[in-house]
Amino acid sequence: MTTGQLIVVDHAVALLSVVAWSAAGATAALRRTRPALGLLVVAVVVTLARVGTVAVLAGRGWWFVREKVLLGLPLLVTVGAAAVAVAGAHLRTGRHTHRTAVVLLLGTGYAALAGLLTTLVAGYPLTVSTGLIAIAAVGGAALLTARVLDNPPAPTGEPTIERRRFLGAAGGAVVAGAGTTGVGLLFLPSEPAAVDGGGTGQTVSVADLRGAGEPAPGGEVRRYTLTARVATVRLPTGREVEAWTFDGRVPGPPVTATEGDVIEVTLRNTDIGDGVTLHWHGYDVPCGEDGAPGVTQDVVRPGGEFVYRFRADQTGTYWYHTHQASHRGVRRGLFGTLVVTPRDRPADDARRLDLTLPVHTYDDTTVLADPDGRTEHTAAVDTPVRLRVVNTDSVPHRLALAGTPFRVAAVDGRDLNRPGEVVRTALRLPAGGRYDLVFVMPDRPVTLVVDDADAVHVRPGGDAGGPVEDPSGWPELDLLRYGVPAAVPFDADGGDVTRHFTMVLDRGVAMVDGSPAFAQTVNGRGHPSVPDQLVAEGDLVRFTVVNRSLETHPWHLHGHPVLVLSRNGTRAAGSPLWMDTFDVRPGEVWRVAFRATNPGVWMNHCHNLAHAHEGMMLRLRYHGVTTPFHGAHTGA
Repeated sequence: MTTGQLIVVDHAVALLSVVAWSAAGATAALRRTRPALGLLVVAVVVTLARVGTVAVLAGRGWWFVREKVLLGLPLLVTVGAAAVAVAGAHLRTGRHTHRTAVVLLLGTGYAALAGLLTTLVAGYPLTVSTGLIAIAAVGGAALLTARVLDNPPAPTGEPTIERRRFLGAAGGAVVAGAGTTGVGLLFLPSEPAAVDGGGTGQTVSVADLRGAGEPAPGGEVRRYTLTARVATVRLPTGREVEAWTFDGRVPGPPVTATEGDVIEVTLRNTDIGDGVTLHWHGYDVPCGEDGAPGVTQDVVRPGGEFVYRFRADQTGTYWYHTHQASHRGVRRGLFGTLVVTPRDRPADDARRLDLTLPVHTYDDTTVLADPDGRTEHTAAVDTPVRLRVVNTDSVPHRLALAGTPFRVAAVDGRDLNRPGEVVRTALRLPAGGRYDLVFVMPDRPVTLVVDDADAVHVRPGGDAGGPVEDPSGWPELDLLRYGVPAAVPFDADGGDVTRHFTMVLDRGVAMVDGSPAFAQTVNGRGHPSVPDQLVAEGDLVRFTVVNRSLETHPWHLHGHPVLVLSRNGTRAAGSPLWMDTFDVRPGEVWRVAFRATNPGVWMNHCHNLAHAHEGMMLRLRYHGVTTPFHGAHTGA
C-alpha cells in the first residue's frame, strides 16, 4: 500500500471513530443499554485500528503523523479510556446510564473529531495554539453537553448541585483559558517571511543580473516581439475560444535558437488587464530575465513593454509563459515553446522530423498539436523522428507512443545517459515538464496518445493505417530506473551538502497575501509568509519535499535544474535525472539536490498554478542579493 493510500485509510478510520463514539453516546443517552454497549465495543475496536494506521504511517515519516501522535491520539485515548471505565460498567450491568458516562462517550467522539479536524484543517505542523484550541473545543463541547443533559435543578444549597456548579464553573474557566491562549498565540508575530540578503559583503540587485550582451562565436542575435492581447482563436478541433494570446495565436510564436545565439524578446501588452511577464520555464537565465513580477521585474501593464535578453547556451526543449496571475493567464493561452538546438548537429539532423508538441487543455478540451495546430504528419521510412512534448497544463498527462519502440532521449531539456528502447510503455508527464521521444520511422503509422485519446499521427507516406492499439493498460515507465548511471558533479549524500531544506506540502488554514484562507501550504504557511530559503553561491543544496496532502504537487524551482536523489527512500538507479519540475504525488517523499551557481532571488513553487495562487510558493534567495521590486506576486 502506498503512503497516499494509507493516508486515505487513516482518514477513513478516524471518521469511523467519530461516528462510533458519537453513536455510542447518543444511544446511551436514549437509555438503550444493549445497543450502546455494542457500539462501545465497536468504538474501541475502531480506536485500536486507528492506533495501528498511525503506527504504520509513522514508519513512512514523522511528517505524516506529528499532530496525530502529539495531540489526536493522546486526546482520543485518554477520554476514551475514561469513557470505557465509567460507561462500560453501567452498560454491562444494564443499569441506568449515568450522565457522566454519556458525557464521556460523546466527549470521546468530540476528541476523535478534533483530531481529524486538526489534520484536515490545521494541517502540518502542529502548533501550541492549535493544540490549545483543540483541547478547549473538546472541553467546551463536553461541558455544553453536560449542561444540556443536566437534571432539573434541585433546591438551592443541595450539596450535589452546588458541587456540580462548582465543577462546571471551574471546568469552564479552564476551557476558556486554554481557548483564549490558543487564539492569542495565533496572532503573535511570526518570524519574517523575507529576511535581508545577509552577509557583510557587497550586495547586488536582481535588476543588475541581466543577460549576456553578445552571442558566442558563430552565433547571432535572434530578435522576437511578442504582443499580449485578447483574441478569438480556432483550436485544431475546430472549436473557437476567446483566449489571452501572444500575437493573436495559441500557443504563442515558437522561440527557437541555436546554441550560443542571443535571444532578445520584446514583450508588449495591448489589453491584458492582469498584466503579463515572460518566464522561461526550465531555462537557467540570469535572474533579471526570469519574469517573476514583484521579484525580478515590475509587471507589464497594458501599454507597457519589457525586453528580455539572454544567451542560449543551454540546448533542449523548454517553454515560456506569463508569471503574472498565471493560474488564469497560462490556462487562457499566454504560453509558447522555446527550443535551442546544438550548434554541432548530428549528421542525420538534416533529414530528421523534429516536432514540438505542446499539450494544453482549453475548458476541458485537451489539445496536443504542433504550434501551427497540425496533428497529422508524414515521414519516410527510416527517417529519425524527435517528438518534443511540452505539458503546459497544471496537471499531469499520460502519454503513450503506439506503433513503434522508442527512447526517452531527454527530460526537461537535459539528455539522459544511454536511454534504452521501450515498447508498449506509458509515460507520466508532470505539469510544466517536457519529454523528448525519439524513434526511427517504421513502415506503419505511429500515434502519440495523450490520456488514452489519439492526438498526433506520423505516417509513412499516405498510409492511413488501421486502428490504434489501446494503451490504457500499459505500465508507466519509472524514470528513476531508466537509462545507465553516470558520474554526477557532486556527492549529495555525503558531507558536501551545505544547505538542507525540508518542505512539507499540505492543506490548512493560513494567511495568503494578507488574508486567511484554506490554503495550499508549505510547512504550514502560505505565500508570502513562507520564510525565504537562504543560500550562498557555491552551496550544495538538498531539498526534501514531502506531500502530506491528497493532491499531486509538481514542484518547480526557478533558475536551477535539480538532480533527483531518491523517491520514498529508494535511490535513483538509472541515468542521472535532472529535472526542473517533478511530480510529488500524495504521500511521496522526494530528495533532490543542486549546486547554487545562479545568484538571484528565485521563485520555488508548485506548478499546479492554482495551488501556487492558493499559497504554495516561496523564494530561494542568495546571500547579498536584493530586489527593488515590490508588491504581491500574483500567482506563480
